[in-house]
Amino acid sequence: MDSVPNPWFSWDYIANNWGEVSEQLVIHTTLTVQAVLIAVLIAAPLGVLARRVKWLTGPIVGTAGVLYTIPSFALFALLAPFTGIGRTTVLIGLVAYALLVLVRNLVVGLQGVDRDVVDAARGQGLTERQLLWRVELPLALPSIVAGLRIATVTTVALVTVGVVVGYGGLGQLMFRGLGSNYRAQIMTATLLCLALALIFDLLLMLIGRALTPWTQRRPT
Repeated sequence: MDSVPNPWFSWDYIANNWGEVSEQLVIHTTLTVQAVLIAVLIAAPLGVLARRVKWLTGPIVGTAGVLYTIPSFALFALLAPFTGIGRTTVLIGLVAYALLVLVRNLVVGLQGVDRDVVDAARGQGLTERQLLWRVELPLALPSIVAGLRIATVTTVALVTVGVVVGYGGLGQLMFRGLGSNYRAQIMTATLLCLALALIFDLLLMLIGRALTPWTQRRPT
């Protein structure tokens, strides 16, 4: 007796299960965007504070680093008794992981700003706030965008681990596919994750280039 076909690629699977696939894709996308935006809102003031108050750099980056070293499965499992099963737990974990990359790149970018440029801006009468917004942050943008790209792509991958608390986006499809050896389900979810990561990375790269046109100029 012939075995039941179990291909890695199947348009029939996508066509017959598009409702579920698209639902999990939307969950995966919105979780990624939400987590990165929240992480940016937290990392921005922390990074500026670490740059302004030298002795806080170590504790701030170190704390973010400790959070990053906790295995994702363990972190979600530790959060679950306090935040429950579902989206909130996954979101908190994703934000925690994105913080280290964002804070570190922001601090590195600000530290890399030419001190002569900063001194010249001060000499023109710019306040510390004006200096931050008009000089330091624009010049630190390449490093900040690089950190944002890494954090976003990493978050796309980590969303799948949320399956441990029942909210993993495309990870739900992967987990069920692995449990039933349904290859088409595994491959579809995997390829969609890769495509999502590539799309986000490309968009952020284009945004970064648009915001930092001086980095594209060739020296004459």
